[in-house]
Amino acid sequence: MAILADLKDPRVRDVTVTYVEVSGDLRHAKVHVSVMGDEARQQLSLRGLQSAAGFLQARCAERIDTRYTPRLEFLLDQGVKKSIEVARILSEVLPRQEVSAESEWDEGELDEAEPPETEEGDGGGESGGREPLSPESAHPPPDQKPNDLDLREPA
Repeated sequence: MAILADLKDPRVRDVTVTYVEVSGDLRHAKVHVSVMGDEARQQLSLRGLQSAAGFLQARCAERIDTRYTPRLEFLLDQGVKKSIEVARILSEVLPRQEVSAESEWDEGELDEAEPPETEEGDGGGESGGREPLSPESAHPPPDQKPNDLDLREPA
């Protein structure tokens, strides 16, 4: 919050702190920041943050109760830029996927469509290679209560 609210430096705009690495003795802190804009804008904001490091260290000292206040070092985080570049490359390399009736059925998008048929005896599917249940064996007749069902295996 101190970067956005307390700094009056016009160079420091559109800055997001992505993460902070603090040394074990709490004397040094590497502050990784992401800056929206082109390379020149990013370097300008980074220089503004580095010149304001003493002010920000004093603000940290007011808020934390430690023997030493960490010395702040600002580093430009290229993670967002790299992830956008990877997504762009992947969209160029990977072919566009067409939506098939089978994938629509799997996603539940078709209301009255029949499920895609599979070959019998392929061992796949939901039944795991077992014979599908007939409607009669799946549900008891209306006059038979669930407790009256014979759960023994046929001889």
